[in-house]
Amino acid sequence: MSYSKETSLILDSTRGNEHLSSNQPLYYSSTYHQQTLGGNTEFDYARSGNPNRKLLEEKLADLEGGNYGFAFSSGIAAVTAVFLTLEPGDHVILPDDVYGGTFRLTEQILKKFKIEFTTVDQTDLQQVEDAVQDNTKLIYVETPSNPLFKVTDIDGVGQIARRNEALLAVDNTFMTPLGQSPLKLGADIVIHSATKFLGGHSDLIAGAVIVNDPQLKNDIYLIQNGTGSGLSVYDSWTLAKHLKTLPIRFKQSVSNTEQIYRYLIENEAIETVYYPITNDTHLRQAKNGGAVLGFRLKDESKAQAFVDHLNIPLVSVSLGGVETILSHPATMSHAAIPESIRAERGITNGLFRLSVGLEDVRELITDIDWALKEAIYESERSIEEPHFSG
Repeated sequence: MSYSKETSLILDSTRGNEHLSSNQPLYYSSTYHQQTLGGNTEFDYARSGNPNRKLLEEKLADLEGGNYGFAFSSGIAAVTAVFLTLEPGDHVILPDDVYGGTFRLTEQILKKFKIEFTTVDQTDLQQVEDAVQDNTKLIYVETPSNPLFKVTDIDGVGQIARRNEALLAVDNTFMTPLGQSPLKLGADIVIHSATKFLGGHSDLIAGAVIVNDPQLKNDIYLIQNGTGSGLSVYDSWTLAKHLKTLPIRFKQSVSNTEQIYRYLIENEAIETVYYPITNDTHLRQAKNGGAVLGFRLKDESKAQAFVDHLNIPLVSVSLGGVETILSHPATMSHAAIPESIRAERGITNGLFRLSVGLEDVRELITDIDWALKEAIYESERSIEEPHFSG
C-alpha cells in the first residue's frame, strides 16, 4: 500500500524498530559487534553508517522521490560532497548570485584543486548554454536563488546538461520536497541545507544529498564515509523526528508568507519585493512561492532603524524555523562575497530576507508595519527637531 508524503513521514518511525515505539531508539554507539569474521554486517563503525542515520536517509530519499539519500553534518558539507565527485580540470557552471557559503567554498578552497567555475545569470538559458565548455561536468542551480529569488528553469537546464553529458544539481532548500521536486524535472542531484525547513526548529545543523543513479550513490557515499562528514547519531535522530511536522509547518509558513507579500507590495517604504509567486517558470515547476521572501527598502539608510523597531522576528542568519527570521544578506549570508561583487548583484544594505514562521500573521504584519513607520518617522523627527548650539 502506498502512502502520501505526509503520512509516510509519521509511519516510518517504526521502521527497523522492534518495539514499535513512536520514535526510533537513539543508537548511541560508535561500534557494533560482528559475529562472523569478515562477514557482511550492516553496521560496523558509526561513521560508516548507523540505524538513526539510515532511517533519516531513507526518509530524505522518499521525500524527494529519489533512490538514495545521504545526511551530512551541514548544508555546506553536502555541497562539498557533490563538488568532490569532480576531478581536477573539471568545469562547473554556477548561478551569478550563488549562496555566500558556496561562493567561499568554490573561490577560496576548490579552485586550489584545479576545479574551474563560471557564474552566469541562469534565468537566461542561452547564457547557460554559452557557458558550457568541453570540460563542463556539472551545472549547479539554486532556484529560487538566495537572496534575490531568481528562478531557473530546471527542465531547461537539465536538457542542456544532458546534451553536453554533464550532471545537474539543484539546491532545493528554499522550496523543500513538498514545494518542488527537482529529480522529476530532470535533476541528477538534489541538495538541502537540512538546517532550514527540514529541521525547522533552529536546533541543529545538517545537510542532505539525494540521487537516483547507483554510480552517484557510490561516489557520494565514498566521500561521506571517507571524509567523515556524515550527520551525527543524535542530530539524525532529532531531524527524523522533526520531519514528522514538516508538512503542517511548511503549509502554514507559506500561507503566512503570501499574506505578508501582499502587504509589502503595497507599502510605500518598500522599493521591491522578491517572491516568485508571479513567475511563470516557477509556477510550472513548483506548487507555491515558498515561505521565504526578500524586500528592499526605498531608503537604505533606514536599514538599522527598521531593525531596531522590530519586536517579533529573530534578526539572524538562517531560515526555515518555526520562528520568523529576518536576515541581512550583505552582512550575513553573503558577507563572504566581496562588497564590489555584492553591489553588482544588488546585495546592498537595504536588502532583507524574511523567512516566515508560525506566529500569528496579523501580529507579524503589525510589527513590520510599526517598524517601517517608526524608521521613517524617526528620521523625519530628527530633521524637524531644532538644534541649539552654544
